[in-house]
Formats: sequence, C-alpha cells, structure tokens
Amino acid sequence: MEQNLKTDQNPQTVEKTIEKHSRSNVLAQTVKTGIIKSNLIPMWAGLSLGMYKNKMTLLDNIPEIIFATIGSALVIGAAGAFNNVYDRDIDAIMPRTKNRPTVTGEMSAKSTMSLAIIMLVVGVAVLALASPLAALFGFLGVFLYVVPYTMWTKRRTIYNTEIGSISGAVPPLIGWAAVSTDITHPALIGLFCVMVIWQMPHFYAIAIRKHADYEAANVPMLPVIKGMRRTYYQTNFYLILLILSSFLFGSLSIGIMLVALILSVAWLAMSIYGYHSNTDQVKWATKMFVFSLFHMTILFSTVIIYSLAGVIFKLY
Repeated sequence: MEQNLKTDQNPQTVEKTIEKHSRSNVLAQTVKTGIIKSNLIPMWAGLSLGMYKNKMTLLDNIPEIIFATIGSALVIGAAGAFNNVYDRDIDAIMPRTKNRPTVTGEMSAKSTMSLAIIMLVVGVAVLALASPLAALFGFLGVFLYVVPYTMWTKRRTIYNTEIGSISGAVPPLIGWAAVSTDITHPALIGLFCVMVIWQMPHFYAIAIRKHADYEAANVPMLPVIKGMRRTYYQTNFYLILLILSSFLFGSLSIGIMLVALILSVAWLAMSIYGYHSNTDQVKWATKMFVFSLFHMTILFSTVIIYSLAGVIFKLY
C-alpha cells in the first residue's frame, strides 16, 4: 500500500504559530513599523551625507551606523506607540484606524504606554552611543510629535500638519548628528527643509482621501475645514517652496539639485494639470499621494547613493 506523504500538523503547534504571528502583527501595528521603515530612509540620507561632507570612512563609522539605525527605529516606534495611546478615542471612530490594537483591546493603554516609555529610554540611550547630539534630536523628535502635535494642535487647528512636520523632519538630523556636530551645513539644512515642506502636500492628499474619517472624528484637517479649493492653493504654495528649497542642494551636488528640482517641478505640474483636468478630487489626491512617496524615495535614495559613493571611493 502506498504511503500517504501528507501528514497532519500538531494542532497545538499550529495554534502557537498563529498566536506568535498574531502577537507580532499586534506589536507591529502598535509601534507603526511602516512609519519606522519610511523614516529610516531620510535618517540614512543624513547619516551618509554627514560622513561624506566630513570626509569620513565607512568602516570607521560602522558602530555609529548601527547605533543610529537601532536608536532611530526605537524612538520612532515609541512616538507611534504614544500616539496610539492618546488617539485611541478618535481612532475608534475612523474606519482606517478602528482596528488598531489600542482600539480593539489587543493592547491595553497601560501596556502600550509602558512599551513606549521603554522604547524611548532605550532608543535615546542607543543614540547616545552614536553621539549625545543624536540622542538629543531623537528625544526632541518624540517630544515634538507627542506634545505640540498629538496632544495640542492635532484636534485644535488646521495648522496641525505644519506643527507635526517639524518632528517628521528630525530623522535626517539624527543621522547627521550621529557622525558630525556641525548642523549648519547648507546640504543638511536642505534635507531638513525638504522634509518639512514635503509633508504638507503629502498629508493634505491623505486628508482628502480620508475626508469622511477626519470629519467624523472632528479632526480639523485643512480639506475638512477650508474645503478643496483652499487645499489645492495651499498645496501648490508648498510645492513652490519645495522647488525653491531644491537649490539648497547646490552646495552638495548640481546633480542632486537637479534631481530635487525636476521632481518638485513635476509634482507641481501634476498638481495643476490633474486638478483642472479631473473632477474626481479623490483621484487627484491619490495621484498626489503616490507621487509624494515617489518624490521622497527617489530624492533621498539619490542622496544616499551619491554620499556613499563619495565615501567608499573617497571622492571628497
């Protein structure tokens, strides 16, 4: 008789595997791993740029690279966890956030707060191993995100996005500070300015796409309070500022300046053309959102590649 090759798994083993995956998923949602990953890109851009402009070698800075990466991931995760605790009441109202662990009860507020505090303390300590300045920026990033943005302005003013953008632009400062104490270089200022300005068109697009969610939760996002036309004009205003900020990269590389300039001009052109040629506001906002991700990924990847090539081949 032919032996059956198909064997049944132990039910207890299957249950444990499912439980382990479930716990990992809950933890990932609590600390917002997607945001952690996306913020590590500008952090690495600042780090690689700092090494290049200060004529450092890659091998000599491996500890700083490791500490900056781990420390940044921890403090960014801490900020996400703090936000989940404070916003769990409005998260329960919005369809896109109602399944977060702090809303469903999979993570209690007390457990999430404890996790956030531990991640913040450990993250700042790890960043301090890279440099005290990096640790300071790491702490400031969390503070600015939690207090001025989440607790103060998010539910009170249409300028909540502008306030939140400051904390969102801290990652490149952490990366640069991990290897250098000179934070006045025009190239670093360019990275910071681009990160600040980029967030307004990006989050305005999200607010248009999720207009009903924010309206139901009484979160005063610009499209909800001032309408589409005001949001369109304000989006273009920031895109013009983004174009102007591209010239700050001139001291680093004409090539990078041109990449930033072309991406920003293309974004503005797409905004104007898309708005006037399409009556579907959500479709326009979706295209703006997708291009915002494309813009950030291409620009900061270019900075990383350019800087690392300069460091590896000593093209100072």
